[in-house]
This record gives sequence, structure tokens and C-alpha cells, in this order.
Amino acid sequence: MAVRQHSLSESIAGWHGDERTVGTPLNDAELVAMRRTRLFGATGTVLMAIGALGAGARPVVQDPTFGVRLLNLPSRIATVSLTMTTTGAVMMALAWLMLGRFALGKRRMTRSQLDRTLLLWTVPLLIAPPMYSKDVYSYLAQSEISLQGNDPYEVGPAPGLGLDHVFTLSVPSMWRETPAPYGPLFLWIGRGISRLTGENIVEAVLFHRLVVLIGVGMIVWATPRLARRCGVAEVSALWLGAANPLLFMHLVAGIHNEALMLGLMLAGTEFALRGIDAAGRLLPRPLAWPHGRAQWSRWYPLAMLLTGTVLITLSSQVKLPSLLALGFVAMALAHRWGGTFKAFVLASGSLGAVALAVMALIGWASGLGFGWLFTLGTANVVRSWMSPPTLLALGTGQVGILLGLGDHTTAVLALTRAMGVSLIAVIVLWLLFAVLRGRLHPVGGLGVALGATLLLFPVVQPWYVLWAIIPLAAWATLPRFRIAAIVVTLVVGIFGPTANGDRFALFQIALATIASFLILVLMIALTYRYLPWRPLPDSGPEPPPESDGEETPGPPATKTDAYAESP
Repeated sequence: MAVRQHSLSESIAGWHGDERTVGTPLNDAELVAMRRTRLFGATGTVLMAIGALGAGARPVVQDPTFGVRLLNLPSRIATVSLTMTTTGAVMMALAWLMLGRFALGKRRMTRSQLDRTLLLWTVPLLIAPPMYSKDVYSYLAQSEISLQGNDPYEVGPAPGLGLDHVFTLSVPSMWRETPAPYGPLFLWIGRGISRLTGENIVEAVLFHRLVVLIGVGMIVWATPRLARRCGVAEVSALWLGAANPLLFMHLVAGIHNEALMLGLMLAGTEFALRGIDAAGRLLPRPLAWPHGRAQWSRWYPLAMLLTGTVLITLSSQVKLPSLLALGFVAMALAHRWGGTFKAFVLASGSLGAVALAVMALIGWASGLGFGWLFTLGTANVVRSWMSPPTLLALGTGQVGILLGLGDHTTAVLALTRAMGVSLIAVIVLWLLFAVLRGRLHPVGGLGVALGATLLLFPVVQPWYVLWAIIPLAAWATLPRFRIAAIVVTLVVGIFGPTANGDRFALFQIALATIASFLILVLMIALTYRYLPWRPLPDSGPEPPPESDGEETPGPPATKTDAYAESP
């Protein structure tokens, strides 16, 4: 029986290598290089924050830098500000790449060392203006519409607030007439922020950044626990996921609600799988109010599963794609109960009922109902080059124009997007079945499903890449996956953002790009001997003589996931 359980565990491990060791501590040379790399990345985020004063997505009115000599200077030299922002972002991305040497090798940095890096790189961006996107101003306008008693799922900022409202003025023109595409929980939170801050844009933006930090905190909490569950080194998963440059650029600096969505989804998945691991039968027999520690322990799995289900459902009330996690949790539960059709119906039905109850409660308590279900396609007006179905349709339409067949881009776009959504459904169903049969870990299934959704979604923004990278970082360890994730991160991080939230002339973008390239070449030349641009010489695995106030690695990470056992 033990042999059978082991083979099933290996089959569930699925498409990733197994990292069973945490690694030895960094040696002296590596510690020095790691600290210098950390400082190099922090310098990059400081440059990003300063450059954002002139190249960021500043509000049209209530700009706190207006009239302040020192703070207003970057806005008068926009090309220089854009150069600073671009240079800082690339510095941070290169520092992250160099830190990979200390997160993926045989000797690895500790959790506290990586946590300090995350904190150091985050702090400069907390008080910077929004960057790379003006979506936060849409959040403010939609929340204000809800606060005034109107339905943000029926009216956009312009008809709901008026064109001259302080929030509407900062909303991009293409979104001023569109209703909100976000879930009621997020708008409920935004309504509370609007009630606290009134029409003060700066205070409202800072409160929304606080919500982002809460989401990032949940990501940092959940990712290493999910990685441990999958037999992946915690530091490796955190480096690729939570320390990803896209998270700093678009979640922290860009203030996107993906942070809250991903944080709730990952935390909910961890709690739910913890409950599934704890016991095969979740309901105690007989059903009675527990007395004593022993009986309370019998209710622990049920409490964990319910907590996880509620958190995942809450994440879907920010953005709907995260609801996929509930499907994989349900399949994990059905597998734990035997993988039969009856187990499938019971697991899906029970978790689905809880999710519907939570959705109904949020819709009723917020007063927003289920109107969000009819505005999910709002973003489809964007023709994103990062979406393969959209890119295919745009290319086909241009070919038709060149051949004199007319412009049929809109018709082809509807066809390719419909095919993409249909293919997403097929892939997700196949992955759910693989989890049900015990051939795939639910964390891996979730990551692959979100990756497929990302590739075939009608609209893809640079920060959407984190949907897939973060859960996959906790599961997949194959070198080809990590290389692909690194390449995608660097390409999307460097070339994905538009002109930092403002409209820049083409010559300004070209000048900033050339200047940034020259500055980075000079920086690499000056720091080549001091930063780990190349592999460091191996000076042995001995731990450093001083602890630097940081803990030593714990015991080896092993697969203790009860889901990987036979039911």
C-alpha cells in the first residue's frame, strides 16, 4: 500500500521537478553580492518614484506637486522623468534577475533576506504617483457613483458624476462612458474609501494603495505555503512570484486590484487545501456542537475548507477569473473522497452552494446585486496586442485591407475571440478532470488554467501575466518553465507598459529609450566587478560567520500534501 501511495504522489506531482532541499546558506562572497544587488534594485525603485513625479499617471486636478518648486520640476522635464522611470524599472528588473542566483542555486538566501528585499523595494513606491496606468482614477469614480446611490453597473463616470467632476477629469476618455467591470466587493471597499476621503484624490489613491498592500501581504503569506505543499523551495517560489518585477511595477506602483484578487485567491486555496489535507471526512459524526479539544479538532478541516471557499469567492467578487480556484479545490475534495461521480457531485454542489450564498450576501449587503455579471465584457473595447486571438484578428484584417477585400477586422475579431473562449473552456475542463483523477496537483492545475486563460483571453494587460506566474511559481520547477517565466517577465516589464500613464510624443519615448540604454550600459560597466553579473566563484558551502540577524534555513521541504495520498 505504501508503494501505491508513493507512485500516486509522483503522478500528482505532475509537470514539475521536485525541490526537496532548501539549500545551504550563502557564503561570504554571496552575502556581499546579494546585499549590493538588493541596494541596486532599491536604487531603481527610488528612480522610478522620482521619475513618476513627471512621467507618472498624475491626476488632472488636485495634483499635489503643482506649484511646489522641487516636486514640480520633473513635470517640466518630462523626457528626463521618463528616462528616470525607465532606467529605474530596468535596474530593478536586472537586480531581480541577479537575485535569482541566490534563490535557485544550491545555496539560497533565507526567507528573511528575501522579505527584507521585498520591503526595501516596495517602500519608495508607496508615496509615488500612480504609474503605467490610470485605472485607479476609474476606481475612484465608480466608487463615488456607488456612494451617491447610483448603480456603477449601469452608468459610467461621465453620466454618473458629470464631465466636470474631479474624479471624471482624471479618467481616460475611453472609460468615461463605460460601466464598472469589477465585482461588488471591490466597489464596496471603494465606496468606504470614498466615504472616508470625500473628493480628495491623493488620500483616496493612498487608501487604494493600502488595499493593494494588503493583497500583496496575502500573496507573500500564501505563496511559500503553497510551494511547501508542492515540494518547491519557498525562496524560489517567492522570488519568481511575489518578488516579480511586474508586481512592483503594476500592482504596487500601478495600484491594480489584481493584488487583492490574487491575495484572496491564493490564501483561500491554501486554507481549503489545508482542510482537505487534515482529514478524509470533513463532517464530524454525529453532527453535534463540539465539546472539548478532541471534538473541536474534528471540526478543524471543515472550518479550513469553509474559510478557503469564502476567501476564493471573495476574490471573485473583485475579478471573476479567480473563481477558477474554487473548481480545482472542489476537484481536490472530490478526489479525497474517492474520485467517484458521487464525490464529484457532493464536492461541487457543497462548495458551489457556499459560493453562491457568499455572492448573494455580498450583493445584498453592498446593494450592488449581480449587475457586475452583465458588464464583464467592458474591457473588450481594447484591442490588446498581448492577446493572441486579438492579434490574429488584427493581422487578418490588415491582410484583407491590403488585398482589397475590405476591412473585416471586427467580424474576424468576434470569431477569434469566441474561439479563444471556447478553447479556454475545453482546457479548463480537461485540467479539472486531471485533478479529479489524481494526475495533477490542484495548485498546478490552477496555474496552468490561468495561464491558458491569459493566452486566449480577449484582452490581456501586462499585469495579467501575474495571474499565472504566481501560482505556477509555487508548483512548477522545470528549468524551461522558469526560463520562459523570466523571459516573459522581462519582455512584458520593459516593453509592455505604455508611456507611463501619460501621452508622450514618439520622439520623447525614443530619446528616453536611448538615454536609458546608455545609462544602463555605463552602470553595468561601473558595477561589473561589484555585482553578480556573472557567476560567483564557489568558495564552499560553509555558512557565513555572522548571521546578519536572519534565520538559517529550516529542514528540507518535503511533499506532505495529504491530497497526494490515496483516499
